[in-house]
Amino acid sequence: MSRASLEKKPAEVASMFDGIAARYDLTNDLISLGQDRRWRRLTVDAVAAMPGERVLDLAAGTGTSSEPFAADGAFVVPSDFSIGMLQVGKARRPDLPFVAGDAMRLPFADASFDAVTISFGLRNVADTDVALREMLRVVRPGGRVVICEFSTPTWGPFRKVYQEYLMRALPVVANLVTREKGSYDYLAESIRTWHTQVELAHLLLEAGWEHAAYRNVSGGIVALHRATRPA
Repeated sequence: MSRASLEKKPAEVASMFDGIAARYDLTNDLISLGQDRRWRRLTVDAVAAMPGERVLDLAAGTGTSSEPFAADGAFVVPSDFSIGMLQVGKARRPDLPFVAGDAMRLPFADASFDAVTISFGLRNVADTDVALREMLRVVRPGGRVVICEFSTPTWGPFRKVYQEYLMRALPVVANLVTREKGSYDYLAESIRTWHTQVELAHLLLEAGWEHAAYRNVSGGIVALHRATRPA
């Protein structure tokens, strides 16, 4: 399987995720030492969806991030551009309405959701600004967005260790689990080159969102960004 490049061509990235879909959730648990479950729960809490609200879960993959919303009584739509991921998710949770979709061209009507969220997927989109504006379009006035994404550790010495050592180990461990070489090399590189917390907050404001704020999690390894669509 050919790996994706940092040009983030949609077809390349989708194909890469197709190849690792079967073991994706297991790999995430292993390389994060189980922290990914906590990060996703914090994302659900930040969205704070009320029963009956409509939530769009982008880059939902196999639907692991969508399941808590459904359990809390929201109507959640898991969406992803990797057909392989969607097939794995649909086989496990046939009750969830999985939808194939590109974050830069969402197949949904204007103002059709109360909230939109994306976990560990925004950095894989070719044009962040276009994706943020598409999210704004499909959320109702007064609705919100929550982004859970890898970010920049706040403590200098730890940041160096994280970037120089942990990030080197991540592809090695992941490749052993997925048996697909190259995929997690790209993912590690995409984390290294991603925006800082402040930079992403500014991108949200520039895309038309308001009240952008963020919360560091696990020392800044992950950041939760939240914003609202102007009423």
